[in-house]
Amino acid sequence: MDAGILAFNPQAGQAETLQAGLRRVLAPNPSPMTFRGTNTYLIGTREIAVIDPGPDDSAHLNAILAALDAAQSISHIFVTHAHLDHSPLAARLADVTGAPILAFGGPHSGRSPVMQDLAQRGLAGGGEGVDESFAPTQIIKDGDIVHGDGWALEALHTPGHFGNHLSFAWEDVCFCGDHVMGWASSLVSPPDGDLTDFMESCRKLLSRTWRVFHAGHGAPIESPSERLKWLMAHRLGRESQILEDLSRAPSGASELAARIYTETPPPLMPAATRNVFAHLVDLYGKKIVTAQGELSANAIFERL
Repeated sequence: MDAGILAFNPQAGQAETLQAGLRRVLAPNPSPMTFRGTNTYLIGTREIAVIDPGPDDSAHLNAILAALDAAQSISHIFVTHAHLDHSPLAARLADVTGAPILAFGGPHSGRSPVMQDLAQRGLAGGGEGVDESFAPTQIIKDGDIVHGDGWALEALHTPGHFGNHLSFAWEDVCFCGDHVMGWASSLVSPPDGDLTDFMESCRKLLSRTWRVFHAGHGAPIESPSERLKWLMAHRLGRESQILEDLSRAPSGASELAARIYTETPPPLMPAATRNVFAHLVDLYGKKIVTAQGELSANAIFERL
């Protein structure tokens, strides 16, 4: 990780102004999957919209509330997706403020049919962990615009990292959750993650003009189009590596990951294996590879 990325190191719990009407409060949950921690965003000057309250952490709850002055209140709580580092605090924040929780749906909403089938056959999620108890009080779908006091947010369904993942457009600013990050490529971990959906969501975001992306973790992304193009090229590069390896002999996801992710630290290899499996599911759907027997995380794959 280069010095520029590491330079992003705000103090957890301190509200920082990013531009007029926008502040960020970092949650105290750093990890290899969350970098410095989860970014919680506060939009507005009087009635405040909160995006991604973060993990169920009392100190972070207090920090969000402490960021409000006497004339401010929280009117809406938006959640990009139901991972444990983004959504659990929403319920407690709603209890304290009376604000509704807005999201695409529950933790299993938005899954493609192939991912629904894998989940029904027992494939469990990985990575950050799923907030199985997440239950929004208001469902919003792709294209819905929610108006508040001096602000409006457009919901964009961007599955890929997670089936119920939403990004939020605020004029030329996009709150992109974990779909796009500047410090790492996004995890795509079936059945919650879907690479076919991920690439389509990248194309969807790329079709619009943005000034900046504010991600769920890490610093603002000042060149959104370039980052999206990099992510897509990165995925296509991984696909080429997988297909080149499979052209020599059939293999499973874990063996492919071990040969491809040669510089990945051991603690992150399970995530790498799931990324490879996501590619294999995508290639299977495109009829470029086939599985020996039933499609599963442990299947042996070969090129057609």
